[in-house]
Parts: sequence; C-alpha cells; structure tokens
Amino acid sequence: MTVPPRIPFFPPDLFEGDREVLLGLLRDIGLAPEQRFILGEHTRRFEQLLKESLGAADVVACSSGTSALDLVLAALDVGPGDEVVVPAFGCAPLASSVVHLGATPVFADVRPHTMVADPAEVEKRITERTKAVMPAHIFSVMADMPQFADLARRRGVRLVEDSAVAQGAVLGGTPAGLWGEAGVFSFVQVKSFGMPGEGGVVVTRDAALGERVRMLRNHGQNGHNRFLHHVIGRNSRFDEIQAAFQIHRFGGLAARLERRAAIAEYYTERFAPLAERGVVPPPAGRDGRCYYVYAVLAERRQELERQLRERGIESHAYYPLPLPLQPAFAVYAAPGDRWPHAEEAGRQALALPVYPHLTDAQVEYIADAVCACAAD
Repeated sequence: MTVPPRIPFFPPDLFEGDREVLLGLLRDIGLAPEQRFILGEHTRRFEQLLKESLGAADVVACSSGTSALDLVLAALDVGPGDEVVVPAFGCAPLASSVVHLGATPVFADVRPHTMVADPAEVEKRITERTKAVMPAHIFSVMADMPQFADLARRRGVRLVEDSAVAQGAVLGGTPAGLWGEAGVFSFVQVKSFGMPGEGGVVVTRDAALGERVRMLRNHGQNGHNRFLHHVIGRNSRFDEIQAAFQIHRFGGLAARLERRAAIAEYYTERFAPLAERGVVPPPAGRDGRCYYVYAVLAERRQELERQLRERGIESHAYYPLPLPLQPAFAVYAAPGDRWPHAEEAGRQALALPVYPHLTDAQVEYIADAVCACAAD
C-alpha cells in the first residue's frame, strides 16, 4: 500500500467546511443592533436545542467543561470538610474542581481494561465525610453508571457525572450526562461536538439544580433582574457567536458520531487478535461508547508510538501520571496508597486518530500499521 501523507492525531482543518458560516455569524452578531455577545438569544436557543435532544430538565451553557464541573459541585454545596471520590486516572479538573471549593478529592482506582472508575474501589473510599462521587467517562467507554447510581442511593451520596467527552453516548437507553444529578459536556475544539474555542454545558434532570447553576454562572443573578445577586456566583458565561455556530453544526453531529463509531468498530475488529501480542483494544459494542478518543493498551507503548510516527501516524499518550501522583494533588493522597490499574493505564494507554473525516484508506492504513507494529 502507498504510504499516505502524515496523519495528524487531531486535524488542523476541523472547521474548514464551516468557515464561511462562522465568518458570516461573526459579522452578523458583531453588527447586530443589540450588541449582545454573551448569554443572548443564540445561547438560549442552543440550550433549548440540547435540552430537547436529551430530554433533560435543564441545560446551562457555561465557559468550559472545567467550569461546568465547578458549577455543579458548587450548586450541590460541596465545600470545606467534604470529600468527593474521583478516579485516580483522568484529567486534572476531576480533582481541581473539588479543591477549588475547599473540599478534598479522594482517589479511587479504575478498571484495568476500560480505564474508567471502578464502583467497588469508589465504594471502599466512601466515609462519613463523603459528599459526592464523580465517575468520569474516559476515551471511548462510559463508566458503569447503573452501578454508580445504585451506589449513590445506597450510600446516600450525591452523584456527579463527568461526561465531558461523551456527548452522544447512550448507556442502557439513558444518554450520557443524565445518569447522575448533573453531568457536563465540553466543547473544546477536539471533543466530539467541539467548536473553535472554549465552552461547555451542565445537563440535569433536576430543574431546581439547573436554576441554581444558571445563577452561579452569572454572578448569582437569575437572568430576570440584573444587579440583583441571589448567591455568590462567578463569571462562566457562554459566547453568542459560538452558540450560533454550534446550532448550525448540530444537524451534522449524528453523522459525525456515527463515523467515529464505525472507525472504532473497524479498529476493534482488526485489533482483537493482538491481545496476545500485547496490544488490547477497548471492548467491542456500541452501548455506552463515546468515541471522542480511541485508545489501546500497549505493553510496549513507546515502541508502538515510535513505529507509528515513522509511518506518518501521530498518536497521543494521555495522563501518563495518575492524579494522586501529580505534585499538585499528592498532598491529598494517603501515605502508602496505590492505584495499580491507574498507574498501568498511564504506562500503556495510546490513543489513535478517530476523527470523522479520516478516509477509509487512512483508517485502513492506521489499522495495518498497528497490526504490523504488534507483529514485530
């Protein structure tokens, strides 16, 4: 097979097909007589669109997925003296959103194959100080939300779903984001519904919780009476140009998600026989799958990464160091505590290109390259 040009991990032309639309929106909103650039009619329509598509009680747009986590925990009154159990493997906001509120993150190990929080490990970490548990979907797999929902009910703790990477995923008929009291989505450009900038939403089945988040994102105002502050809030407002752009792109989201899923299915079918050679794909199937990132577990990750790079294929190693082993969060880890599966994931996980405008030839080339590298 002819070697194709370099295949980037995330492509630089994600929004090329919508360039003229974006420029038009910039002009129209910039010149509109109302000069409304945040939390205007476009944001309201975008929230309503997502609310109806999910069957949620409320969707609240905010400045980022990280801010969305902060807002949810604040709305649940998480604060000093409280503990929140989070996965040891994942992105920094899982822990920093807890720390920012004066609470303590407690780190639980993950499942070895899927790399998502293990409900049994999370339950071991629950104490009388535990206010909430916050499982996170990771790479292409949703956490076991039915078990987490049962755990939260039995133990009397709040359930927050870090679904930042999982927009469009469905588990057992329930969309990602709606298993807990609230979930979040991130729209940073590389996410499955990314945009050219920062942004996120809080999604919830609880209208009262949504209303509290809505006030917190805008300095404690309720959106009806300006300069009347009901709670101590913050600035986490959504951009009108981005809202209009996301409304435009929403119609194509299902097709883009389907393309990601089809690529992932092809990869998994090709890689399934490689387990005995030290390359393990994620579990097959579509229920509870979110193909923002497709990651394999490779015993010789650096070698696989090197060989792919030599073939013009970029890959990416996420989270090489578990959160409790990071300098910023080590102070919250109990002396002598270990998270062996999180540490193994940090050593072995390697993500491959899975964006929707990869061609069939590129997808086949990537799969062929992984198989060839595993055979060496």
